[in-house]
Amino acid sequence: MSDSSRDTAEGAGWGTAEHGAYKRLMPHKVEKLSWLNPKTLWVSRNGVVASWFGDPTGRTRTRWVAQRAAAGAPADKVIRRDDPDRFSFLVIGDTGEGDDPQYAVVPGFLKVGQDTRFAVLASDVIYPVGSADDYGTKFFRPYRDYQAPIYAIPGNHDWYEDLGAFMRVFCDDAPPLAPEPASRPLSRAWLRSLLWHRPHANDGQRLDEDRKLRSSNAQQAVQPGPYWAIDSGPVRIIGIDTGLLGTLDAEQGAWLREVSQGPRPKILITGAPLYVDGEHHPCAIEGGGTVDDIVRDPAHHYVAAIGGDIHNYQRYPVQVDGRTIQYVVSGGGGAFMHATHTIPHISVGNVTEKDFRCYPLRGDSLAFYSRLYGRRLHLRRFFTLTEAEATTVIAERLGIPPTRTPGGPARVTWRTRLVASLLGAGGRPDRTSRFRLPVRKIYTQLFSPSSATYSPPFFKCFLRLDATPETVRLRCYAATGNRAQEIDPPVEDEVTIPLV
Repeated sequence: MSDSSRDTAEGAGWGTAEHGAYKRLMPHKVEKLSWLNPKTLWVSRNGVVASWFGDPTGRTRTRWVAQRAAAGAPADKVIRRDDPDRFSFLVIGDTGEGDDPQYAVVPGFLKVGQDTRFAVLASDVIYPVGSADDYGTKFFRPYRDYQAPIYAIPGNHDWYEDLGAFMRVFCDDAPPLAPEPASRPLSRAWLRSLLWHRPHANDGQRLDEDRKLRSSNAQQAVQPGPYWAIDSGPVRIIGIDTGLLGTLDAEQGAWLREVSQGPRPKILITGAPLYVDGEHHPCAIEGGGTVDDIVRDPAHHYVAAIGGDIHNYQRYPVQVDGRTIQYVVSGGGGAFMHATHTIPHISVGNVTEKDFRCYPLRGDSLAFYSRLYGRRLHLRRFFTLTEAEATTVIAERLGIPPTRTPGGPARVTWRTRLVASLLGAGGRPDRTSRFRLPVRKIYTQLFSPSSATYSPPFFKCFLRLDATPETVRLRCYAATGNRAQEIDPPVEDEVTIPLV
C-alpha cells in the first residue's frame, strides 16, 4: 500500500512528483469555473433570494415527489436491490466542477471501485446551478467507465434551477413541472419570483447525446425522487434532500421517520453534514425535531451519517447511549478544497482531537492556502509556508503533536505565526482571538480557492464501504492528481463499524 499524507509529504502529493494521466479523460476545452466571477455569483443567487424572501424548496420538492408517484414510483421510495450479504459501494460528494480537480479523482475512483455494486453522489452533482447543459462534461463523461449504477442526492447547487435537470437525469427523465400560480403583487413570493434564476429555454438539448456515455444496462439507475432509501445486502442506505438552505420539509421528515423504523442497520447520506468543522448541526425538520434526533434514536439502528457540501473529509466518532455513530463529511469529490486548517481544537459530542480525523491534514491545508495566496497577492516569499512549517505551526496552535515529522519539527518564526493567523488557522479554545474568526470567514469562504488551482496536489477524496452481516468497513481514499496516487490510491482513514 502506498504512503498516505499521514506517512510522508510525498504521500500527500508534495514534491516533484509526476502528474497523473487524468487529463487524458478531460474534454479538449474546459470551462474554468471561478466563484469570484460576478456572473457565476449572479446565476447562483437563489440561495440568497430564498433566505431573504422565503424558501420554496419544500413546496417544489412535494410537487416533484407527487409527479414521480403518479408515474409509478414506489410509495415508500425504497429501491430494493438484489445485492449479496457481502458487497461494496462508493460514496463521492460535491463532484461537478468539470475541471482538473474533478477529473483527478476519476482514475483512483475507477480502480478502487472495480468490484463495487453501485455509487452514491452525496450533494452538488453539477456546479454552478445544476444545469442540464453541464451534465455531459461534469457527470456522464467523467464516470463513463464506471460500470455500475450511480444514485444521487441533490445539493444546494442542484436546486438553483429548481432541480429540473437532476430529475431528468436520475428520475426516469421526469418532465418539467407545471408553473405555479402567480403570486399576489408586492408579496414576498412575488418579489422572490422577480429575482429567481430559472433555466434558459433551450436547456438540455444535448442531454440525449450525453447519456450515450453511460448507456450500458449495467450503468442504469432509476430512483424514485430526490430522496430515497436503498435496501442492499444487510443494510439500508437512506439519502435525504436538504434543499437550498440545509433543512427538511415536513413531508420528507415524516417519510424519514417511517423508513428509519426497524432493527436493520442504516447509513444516512445527506447533503448537509451533521457534524462539521468542530460543530454540531442537527438539521431542522419543518414542524419540529431534527434529522439527528432520528439518527440517534437507538430503535432506528443508524451506524453512520455521511454528508457532502463541505469539500474535504472529516470523521467524528460520537458516543450515543453506549454505542458509536460515525459522523462523516465526504465532499472532496471534485470541487475546490474547503480548508481544514481553520478547524479549531476538537471538543464536540465527546469527540476529542485523539478521535477526530480529517483530510487534508490541517498542516497540508495551511501550506496549500499559503501558496495560493502567495501567488494571488504576489507575496510568495512572505506568504508561502513549507509543508513542514505549516505542520509545525498548526501543532503549536492546537497543542497537539505534529501528525508527521520525518525531519523533525520546523522552526516556528513570527512570520509563520502571522501567516497562520492571517489565513484563519484554528487554535485551542483558551487561545482563540477575536481576530481569527472574521479572517477565517473572509479567506476560506469569500475567497475560496475555487478552480484557480490547476496543478496537484488537489487533496480530493472518496469513500469505499464494504458491508458484511457483521460490519461495515469505511475507507477514505485520496486523490492528489499525481501519478503515484493514481496507480495506488492511498487510504487516508479507515474504520470498521460493527453492525451487531
